[in-house]
Amino acid sequence: MTEKLLTFRAEGADSAPPLLLGPSLGTSYALWDKVAPELSLTHRVIRWDLPGHGGSAPGLIGPGATVGDLADLVLALADSLGVEQFAYAGVSLGGAVGLHLAVHHPERVASLAVICSSAHFNGAKPWEERAARVRSEGLGWLVESANSRWFTPGFTVPELVADQRDADPGAYAACCDALAGFDLRERLPEIGARTLAVAGREDPATPPTHLREIADAVPGAALVEIPGPLIWRPHSARRPFSPRCGPTSAVVPSAGWRSAVRSSATPMWIGPRPGRRRSPPGSRTSSRGTRGVRSGPIRRCRGASGA
Repeated sequence: MTEKLLTFRAEGADSAPPLLLGPSLGTSYALWDKVAPELSLTHRVIRWDLPGHGGSAPGLIGPGATVGDLADLVLALADSLGVEQFAYAGVSLGGAVGLHLAVHHPERVASLAVICSSAHFNGAKPWEERAARVRSEGLGWLVESANSRWFTPGFTVPELVADQRDADPGAYAACCDALAGFDLRERLPEIGARTLAVAGREDPATPPTHLREIADAVPGAALVEIPGPLIWRPHSARRPFSPRCGPTSAVVPSAGWRSAVRSSATPMWIGPRPGRRRSPPGSRTSSRGTRGVRSGPIRRCRGASGA
């Protein structure tokens, strides 16, 4: 039975409101290591591994896989844990899974945070080419460039680089197939869940325009844009670093990301949409040193240190 389910880690009380956390391509649920313990104080946090990543079996998907296939695996996991409705937050590919769930299974998604992700990933060709090369050469060439693609100079998280090195090439390529075929732009207006889009201002892979597109199309959605000059602490850092994130990024949500995910997971963001939205707690400014970055019912948010 376990070979038919995604590997996961659950934290927090079983009676607490469930919050599912989805990872980015090439990483495992370790992406959320520094965030999950805090979120689990108020939520039943369930973070999962993509097929062939972390502990999930690679055979859960194959060539030609879709984001819908990944979403079905997430629902199967939720069903196995007795979770009917949940808040959801996902980075990159994990965010795409969340968008698919919100469109195709609206009764399951109470609220949604889409972090450094997109309703489309710049067309099929780059992902088809990556999938083909991974199938023929393996992942070594991607691991060699992981630090430059994922982190600012002089910083790394060895555990996350190891996640990509240890991923199954076939399953990784199948995830690339899923990204190649993903385009949900036409259906974004159908999303009824409370939605928060989070963008990194200097993200080259899914720049803020991708998250603005989501926030503009999803009724009542909010956008948080993290300005480049702000300093954040990722995964296991004891020194500051300025994050970059995208479809293949391994930026771990903390500080501003943590505030954003917490905003989407608070009880105020769960349940039927009221006729008039009130600002959730902390909507004036994010906490923990994120001065000038706003959350809540704001269409576009700009930091005090930015433009």
